Amino acid sequence: MIFDLPSYKNVNYKNEILSGLTVALALVPEAVAFAFVAGVAPLVGLYAAFMVCLITSIFGGRPGMISGAAGALAVVMVSLVQQHGVEYLFAAVVLMGLIQIIFGLLRLGKYIRLVPEPVIYGFVNGLAIVIGMAQFNHLKTKAAEGGLEWMTGTPLMLMLGLIAATMVIIYFLPKLTKAVPAALTSILVVSLVVIGFGIDTKTVGDLASIQGGLPQFHIPNVPWNWETFKIIFPYSLILAGVGLIESLLTLTLLDELTETRGRSNKESLAQGAANVVTGFFGGMGGCAMIGQSIINVTSGARARVSGIVAGSALLCFILFAAPLIERVPVATLVGLMFMVSIGTFEWTSFRILHRIPKADAAVLIIVTSLTVIFDLAIAVVVGVIVSSLVFAWQSAIRIRARKFVDADGVKHYEIWGPLFFASTANFQEKFDLQNDPKEVIIDFKDSRIADHSGIEAVQKVTERYAKLGKRVRLRHLSEDCRKLLNKAGTMVEVNVMEDPTYTVADDKLD
Repeated sequence: MIFDLPSYKNVNYKNEILSGLTVALALVPEAVAFAFVAGVAPLVGLYAAFMVCLITSIFGGRPGMISGAAGALAVVMVSLVQQHGVEYLFAAVVLMGLIQIIFGLLRLGKYIRLVPEPVIYGFVNGLAIVIGMAQFNHLKTKAAEGGLEWMTGTPLMLMLGLIAATMVIIYFLPKLTKAVPAALTSILVVSLVVIGFGIDTKTVGDLASIQGGLPQFHIPNVPWNWETFKIIFPYSLILAGVGLIESLLTLTLLDELTETRGRSNKESLAQGAANVVTGFFGGMGGCAMIGQSIINVTSGARARVSGIVAGSALLCFILFAAPLIERVPVATLVGLMFMVSIGTFEWTSFRILHRIPKADAAVLIIVTSLTVIFDLAIAVVVGVIVSSLVFAWQSAIRIRARKFVDADGVKHYEIWGPLFFASTANFQEKFDLQNDPKEVIIDFKDSRIADHSGIEAVQKVTERYAKLGKRVRLRHLSEDCRKLLNKAGTMVEVNVMEDPTYTVADDKLD
């Protein structure tokens, strides 16, 4: 089944519930901050966070993964909101969700496997840096003349002290006991200290009020015509792509952490459905959030319950507990996210940089840098392209030809290595057309023709020999290649002995 209800067998409910509450608290400042980035009201971000989190937790393909209003999407949305208003954003989010549903129905999620390991390392490292850098904004305060300025003096010392206290609790508590999640304990302890001693420090309420009611069904107030479609479609396409890339890469990361396997196509469908619902209920849309997902998994959550608790708790915060949540010091949430950043970063990448191929090391650094400088989608696309070009070049230069003349005076070329678009030039240079004898055999036993460019290269060689009045025999070609090579002329003779059973890229395979 594409959608199925969660199973609650063998679930550690204590871990799931406590992890979910921790994630819900961590989602609040993130959702508010990303709403500001997108240029919409805080509740638009909070509604998106709880709806996307709840729906994907129930129907998604990766139990334990947390989704919500994400910064990677917010930076794309801001231009649309500034130029056309928030109603166009809601329409774009609905269309974004439909695109993601189509992606899932076409079962394209499997292609996330084509993302090379250096790109995943770069993605993780880049997001870890972005998560860490985003926390420094909380060390700023409103300036008298407007804008923001860095904290100084006692407020800064208090903020740094509370951050440090949070990080110390998260680091050392698991060494003493794992009965309770360290992240939630740190939030509760630091919050009680701040409230109990009346410490004057920045709180969640200083960011924005999170008080609100239930989201209302609302069809986006835009003209439903071709002109509107032309406005929102480019944004929806980018949002859908960025959301899917971040979600499916996060799914891959959690697969490695939990040694289980998620379902990418099912996750794509759930993400799409969540965004369609969110767009109709006044939310800004969302995708997987690597920071909150790491918090959830490292707190012991492995089932869907934690995400359901997180989404439900976030809605309760909005409806009933806003005054209490608004008193939580921002410093403790900043400390939590700093620990997430440190834990997310692949520190082993420093140790392996000098051991892996230079091209892979370059890709890792490029993806990390582009994630920080631009955004995730650009970084991953560039990383995949660079990795593909490197692979194509390395495969192209590997093609070899063992040459010899047998007792009958026939010249043999035994080809080794893949023949495809990048290796065709090297392949054609292997032949000495002018000096070869009248009989030539080209043997593909240790080679494979991978695409139409390879077929064209073989045809060109046979045609050139034919023009010189020389006879060519091609051995160990598949049936597909032999059919396409028939147009090479009567001088071409194909030996079908020991043909391998493989097909070429020209075939329309399921």
